[in-house]
Amino acid sequence: MKEIFFCQKKKNMTAIEDFVIQRVKALREQKGMSQQEFADNINLSQGFIRDCENPYKRAKYNLNHLNEIVRVFGCSFAYFFPEKAL
Repeated sequence: MKEIFFCQKKKNMTAIEDFVIQRVKALREQKGMSQQEFADNINLSQGFIRDCENPYKRAKYNLNHLNEIVRVFGCSFAYFFPEKAL
């Protein structure tokens, strides 16, 4: 008998990484920016933004990225962090 194995994709992010990425994505969409427009504004590639927004990819924003995002959106760093640890 032939066995069939299904490979399940595993999310490659922690709860805090997901929180930050969802906040960035929500702001981007609120401002009506495409991934390409957003990427151009923060000096990253559209592919990197796409990968950040995909929970199965390893790409994540770092503090330097967040600094650029805060500059572009005019918000505070605090917006990207929850009040309590996740």
